Amino acid sequence: MLLSSEELDAEMFDDKILLKPDPIAMVRRRGADGRIPVRTLDRGASSSAAAAELTGYPGGPYDTSLLVKYEHHVARHIWFGEERGPKKELKVAGHGLKLTSRVPLALPPQMESWVSRSGLASLQRTSLNKIDTNLVSAFVERWHLETSSFHMPFGEMSITLDDVACLLHLPIRGIFWSPQDVTEELAVELAVDYLGVSQGQAQSHVRSCRGSYYKLEWLYDIFVHHRAASSWAYATRAYLLMLVGSTIFADKTFTLVEARYLLLFRDLDGCSGYSWGAAALVTLYRYLGDASMYSCKQLGGYPTLLQCWIHEYFPTVGKRGENWNPAGNCGLPRAMRWSYRQGVLKVDDLRPILDELTPTDVIWRPFEDHRAWRVFDEICLYRGCLKWGETVVPYLPDRCLR
Repeated sequence: MLLSSEELDAEMFDDKILLKPDPIAMVRRRGADGRIPVRTLDRGASSSAAAAELTGYPGGPYDTSLLVKYEHHVARHIWFGEERGPKKELKVAGHGLKLTSRVPLALPPQMESWVSRSGLASLQRTSLNKIDTNLVSAFVERWHLETSSFHMPFGEMSITLDDVACLLHLPIRGIFWSPQDVTEELAVELAVDYLGVSQGQAQSHVRSCRGSYYKLEWLYDIFVHHRAASSWAYATRAYLLMLVGSTIFADKTFTLVEARYLLLFRDLDGCSGYSWGAAALVTLYRYLGDASMYSCKQLGGYPTLLQCWIHEYFPTVGKRGENWNPAGNCGLPRAMRWSYRQGVLKVDDLRPILDELTPTDVIWRPFEDHRAWRVFDEICLYRGCLKWGETVVPYLPDRCLR
């Protein structure tokens, strides 16, 4: 669902707070524990006194009334030379190589009809075989969950619904999903009813997952079994759940998908009505927010979406491999334009490169030659919140688009 932004504007994202923070109204002073508590000056305090007492976060915001999570942000720790761990790059959930072996060159016609109507068919071919974890990690360090944007030296940038539509060819209009809670017992029942497995097999598998999950490898095996037996509905559900669990709904376990997502495919004729593009974006926003915190060392969501977005907008950053020229493409998702090229730059090398970027280093409208296949939809300019399941994230393209 698209949430109204009225309350959001009135509170946390008031333009006056965003653009012209009042240094007198909110002052931060570092305490003995290194933290900066919220403190307000007395009404009679002078502006010069406020300026004298303002300290804020060294290298960061002096006013944390908007970036309320900055205390735990990885950037704050990096400023003091504190890295996440021995490895500065994140562990990223990329399933591209596995999908190459699991996605058949052609599906049986009975399955192909459902998959093509689902709106998810493009995900079969868009995944990068490998992810440049150093490049992705360097950008994650600039993400702020309060604004759903990367804070670059020249301003803010973000992945928008239009980017998702062009890169993945997923629908960005449709139904937003509100799932019911799925217990382990219900996960077993769903597997029996919609994946065509026995009660004992389902119970044993869910128990091995230690929660309401299914293993991606298990779903692939079910798909292969039912395809051979011509049980097309079961095979299609297992295939689609394996597909989204390896792409837009990939989580930080790298091997599991939440059982509740099977509810999306109960009606194979109706699952085309979901806003899959918005779901992919909300999920990625959520995991970017997690990964921007110092304590997090893994990134979930669809890293191909993030890395291909970087390739499109930042031609001088990272190492890009191109499969075809945009002018000569035949309407394929733009993510398929890019291929993995192993780079030599580490996170340490990329940080100063990002620090020195200027607006002239950015391709601000990379998809103009793609409009014959994906026309710009004005819904991309919506400002407020996006909701998928229980996840609600700010969506503020007005901070990034003109």
